[in-house]
Amino acid sequence: MGRHSLPDDSTPARTGARRGARPRALVLATGVVLTVVAGTVVALDNGLLPFGGTCGGEVTRLDVAASPDIAPAIRAVAHSAREEAARADGRCLDIKVASRAAHEVADAFGQRPVDPEFQVWIPDSSLWVDRVGAERGTPLATAGTLATSPIALGAVPKAATSLGWPAKNYTWTELTRATTSGDAPHLGVADPSRSATGLLSLARVSAANAKETPDRTAADARTAATARLLNQRAADSDRQAMATLPRDGSAAEQRNPRRNQALLLSEQAAFAHNTHADDGPDLDLLYPEGGTARLDYPYTLVDNSETDPERSRAANRFLTLLSEPAGQRALRRLGFRDPTGEADPKVVRTAGGRAPQPYTAAPAEPPTAKELQALMGMWTITVQNARLSTVVDASASMGAPVPGHNGRSRMDLAKKSLLQALTSFTSEDEIGLWKFATTLDGDKDYLELSPTERLGGRDKDGSTHRDALADAFGSLAPQPQGATGLYDTTLAAYEKARSTYASGKFNALVILTDGTNDDAHGIGLDALVSKLEKLSDPKRPVPLIALAIGPEADTSALHRIVAPTGGSTHRVSDPSQIHQVMLKAIMAAGSNVPR
Repeated sequence: MGRHSLPDDSTPARTGARRGARPRALVLATGVVLTVVAGTVVALDNGLLPFGGTCGGEVTRLDVAASPDIAPAIRAVAHSAREEAARADGRCLDIKVASRAAHEVADAFGQRPVDPEFQVWIPDSSLWVDRVGAERGTPLATAGTLATSPIALGAVPKAATSLGWPAKNYTWTELTRATTSGDAPHLGVADPSRSATGLLSLARVSAANAKETPDRTAADARTAATARLLNQRAADSDRQAMATLPRDGSAAEQRNPRRNQALLLSEQAAFAHNTHADDGPDLDLLYPEGGTARLDYPYTLVDNSETDPERSRAANRFLTLLSEPAGQRALRRLGFRDPTGEADPKVVRTAGGRAPQPYTAAPAEPPTAKELQALMGMWTITVQNARLSTVVDASASMGAPVPGHNGRSRMDLAKKSLLQALTSFTSEDEIGLWKFATTLDGDKDYLELSPTERLGGRDKDGSTHRDALADAFGSLAPQPQGATGLYDTTLAAYEKARSTYASGKFNALVILTDGTNDDAHGIGLDALVSKLEKLSDPKRPVPLIALAIGPEADTSALHRIVAPTGGSTHRVSDPSQIHQVMLKAIMAAGSNVPR
């Protein structure tokens, strides 16, 4: 696939020095016992030993889908198995290996019915297996780790020198700051929604920010700011990211604004780049301090209608071949580390690593599924920008004082927190404001105070919409005789959000309320839920996010209201924390938006 295709065989085009997981239960249908220790599998059944020579008996076909970077090594071992007539249970192995991007396979598992055309899946990271299991409910079982590769920052020589390579070490925060500010080298990354390398890199940036900044909101804001900068030069895939590097060492290429002088990439990707003479200038690698992320290439068994006992035995046999010394040598030749992650000096040097860069450091603890989901939400709203309609309860009960806040009311704290949340959005985000209470505007329970428009847009007087919205937030006040007209307001606001849906943005409706619906003359709960079910469209999603303030808020009704929209309900005991809860809820909703 173009100039930057990874090798299709197990031997690099150019060699030599450059210039100077969590365990899962596995049930085997065949009853064959395998011992898995640190990614190495040992066959205990004599029936799995190889039979040399030409195959003259029955053949078992095994289909494997592998990440493009590791597929050539997997093919090499599969080819050797055919050449040597390796057998499982007395039957010769016929192993076909297809190169498939991990995100494409993960998305395919979301289709119904699920019937993949392969029995083994080897993605570049366990995060894809975890995502499929958590989001799709598809039965998968990881039998071992085949290889690993740490994630680092690769830079062309001129850029590496400007960063102080190899003597200068950076934390993740320092490294991304050094490559995203001022006259820094252009830094590229693969889209985290499509790339484990991109997502794990963002996770390490987030973890470093959290460690350096005790205030979690400030840390999240820093991570979001970094994500926005990375998004400016994000490529759709790992291969496309590699294709953005200079094609030669000329000054013109170095100045080309479309070219990146640095990339967040795996050590193996740098190795592949540096071992192909026509891939442009060699890369130098900077390994961040504080623990790197790494790809871990899980050997994953897929439970589908085609996995009969013979194929199960064949899958286990192939895992054994990949884990034996010959199989591991095939992986080393393409720049992968062993399952333990131990650095191979030859691989590191060819990839661009040099002391004192911390390339032998142990990897950091991998992010949890919950952390990755939050990061995907952050990335989604960073990439797409947001269109949010905010609807705030202005009933009399919002004037109640909040214990521990020197007599300040729920509304006082809500306004301050909403203004704080406003600072987290960019000039391209669109935000509006409604307030509601019974008979607020004639017979209506709601009133639009500020339309949902671009924060960077300007009014006739020259002020920005951000300024006007801040004034609108500041004007919020409880209505002395107002009750909570929740249901009519929710329907009207959702109808407006659906009719003004903006493609290419993250659309959502956020409702803050501290009570139960008090409008006996309006729509009922059952009818409201029914209408929301009809209005909701998965292809044009507008999740409804409900923030229940205080103990009197009717969370039971709110759960029913948000369900048809794919939204969520969040209890907020302290209104001063509304901004934190709201931003986290938006990010969580963003992670579930189809991409």
